[in-house]
Amino acid sequence: MYLNRLQLRHFRNYDQQIVEFATPKTIIVGNNAQGKSNLLESVQLLATLKSYRVSRDRDLVQNNAAIAEINASCDRVFAPIELDLKLRSSGRRSLSVNGVRVGRQVEFLGQLNAVAFSSLDLDLVRGGPENRRNWLDSVLVQLEPIYASILQQYNQVLKQRNALLKSMRQRNQQHQQNQQKHAEQWQSPKYSVAEPDRVDKFDKFDQNDRPATQPKADPQQMALWDAQLAIAGSRLARRRSRLIERLAPIAKKWHHSISGGSEVLELVYAPKLDQAVDFNQENAAEAIQTALLAQIKHKAIAELQQGRSLVGPHRDEVNLLINQTPAREYGSQGQQRTLVLALKLAELELIETIIGEPPLLLLDDVLAELDLTRQDRLLNAIADRVQTIITTTHLGSFDAQWLQDSQVLQVEQGRVFS
Repeated sequence: MYLNRLQLRHFRNYDQQIVEFATPKTIIVGNNAQGKSNLLESVQLLATLKSYRVSRDRDLVQNNAAIAEINASCDRVFAPIELDLKLRSSGRRSLSVNGVRVGRQVEFLGQLNAVAFSSLDLDLVRGGPENRRNWLDSVLVQLEPIYASILQQYNQVLKQRNALLKSMRQRNQQHQQNQQKHAEQWQSPKYSVAEPDRVDKFDKFDQNDRPATQPKADPQQMALWDAQLAIAGSRLARRRSRLIERLAPIAKKWHHSISGGSEVLELVYAPKLDQAVDFNQENAAEAIQTALLAQIKHKAIAELQQGRSLVGPHRDEVNLLINQTPAREYGSQGQQRTLVLALKLAELELIETIIGEPPLLLLDDVLAELDLTRQDRLLNAIADRVQTIITTTHLGSFDAQWLQDSQVLQVEQGRVFS
């Protein structure tokens, strides 16, 4: 896979910009906040339809424009392709492949593959579980474009179920407040126990003041969302588990090489289920659904109290272990950087194995995060087989041969020049 040409219009701080990639290695040099990362972000958007920096399209469109556009021309082993992505401040997108508009993400995803590595990826180790889940999802979207639809379906079910739980929680709170109000009224002097007509006076309360009955959820409605969460969740969890199984040995190999053989890396997918489930068994989907439903039943009271779903793959974890110890607790900064580097190289190798050609490699100012040994191992691993675009603030990290073989571009205030 080779990216020949990238064109940006009203994207981030780029008004109109065309970048031609003349060699497999491109080094983009510039001071901070000039637009280096924006270039890589535009390529990753074409690969995953997600930005690793913001969640709203309005943040990608220039303030004085209604639409931003990213256009790319690529060579692939099967045929050249041209991709076009239009972003609107309103959030509506337009996608085109070879000049033909496509209506579904699945038809666009997988046309361009890229592995991005930035300083933000260090949160894969030191950040929370959400960072690791998002990483798995970004890889799966490229390997199985249908996964984007599965993930979207799960998130919609989760959103609806959470809305129901939240409304039930609010009704329960209102009920408790009403009960407290009526208890205080009952204890007031107006209803003193010395008065023989106490019950009669209570019965003469205005209808709006009568104690409300305990609000209950519609069991059929909740059961529907429970079932949908279990079905969509099992599809999500199985694919994540399979991805970890394929990534783990590759990452272990790279980590062993980069660390000099002194450490052993393990990747383990850890679903939050009370009962153990073999994700590789023949009826794994049914087993996962059964386990999820049992867990939902067990957490029913806690979910009502908190007003949100406490069960499902949106709470699963990916355990990263170095010598059988959690890397987040055990690893120094250098060890954490080695681990993330191994994960990214494993991601690169796996995508190449599955799609039959290497993806693009986007390195966003990460050499400054690595010591000289790790820099050398990363650059040697890249060699010439992967088209690589690297951003940096200076060229001191590159040896003479790398500079000789690379195209060097300067970036200044949203303009790219040789």
